Amino acid sequence: MQRSFTDQLGNTIQFNYPPKRIISLVPSQTELLFDLGLDKEVIGLTKFCIHPVGKFAERVKVGGTKKLNIELIRSLKPDLIIGNKEENTQAQIEELMVEFPVWMSDIYNLEDAKNTIAQIGGLVDRQPEAAYLNHLINAGFNDLQTLALQQGIDKKVAYLIWKDPYMLAGRNTFIDDILTLNGLQNVIKQSRYPELELEALVDLKPDLIFLSSEPYPFKEKHLEEIRTLIPDAKVMLVDGEMFSWYGSRLVKAVQYLFQLQKELL
Repeated sequence: MQRSFTDQLGNTIQFNYPPKRIISLVPSQTELLFDLGLDKEVIGLTKFCIHPVGKFAERVKVGGTKKLNIELIRSLKPDLIIGNKEENTQAQIEELMVEFPVWMSDIYNLEDAKNTIAQIGGLVDRQPEAAYLNHLINAGFNDLQTLALQQGIDKKVAYLIWKDPYMLAGRNTFIDDILTLNGLQNVIKQSRYPELELEALVDLKPDLIFLSSEPYPFKEKHLEEIRTLIPDAKVMLVDGEMFSWYGSRLVKAVQYLFQLQKELL
């Protein structure tokens, strides 16, 4: 049965419902598909779609999120491709749209993420499972916000995502929204992911500096340079998946962020 869906960029697609051959181009959305109960339907994913590990090992890798192997995707003959505006390259997505139904998400905050979970649940005929995930996420983040208010967490934070050059998560990003929900004020006022010299970060006087595990893999060795330059800030390594993955990983993020709140008291 043919059904029509409109994605978050306003594009309308049609495909045989429910889809039986799905390629996912975004790690967090790939994990979501598996957590919704799909298995054989997911025939292809990117080399960064590492969760769950067993499923990753069994699937065809169609390249990276920004460097897709278009010919390999063609050979898999998908009846649905699921991507994301920020994580995938516009030119490659437009090329795929000529031949296949491509559904795109566009996510900036937790509400967008919950809407995406519900919509993808509808795309793949897993509405009850999606609703249950959203119930868990909604309850968890409501508790996190309540705890942040009760404990009076009100700190200024800088969230680094890249080195050489240093890049930080700014406003109008999913990471910024997750920080705000946990009582943390982003010192970066620019939108998206601006570059910034560490010397300029000193003037912003952050209480906290988070070094993310992704996309740049910050390690312990990177902490000392920043601690030396900004000794008044608490510099911490954080799990980037818990701040930037917007699918079912948000259920796990609640417990991680609860523990982080305790460390900040």
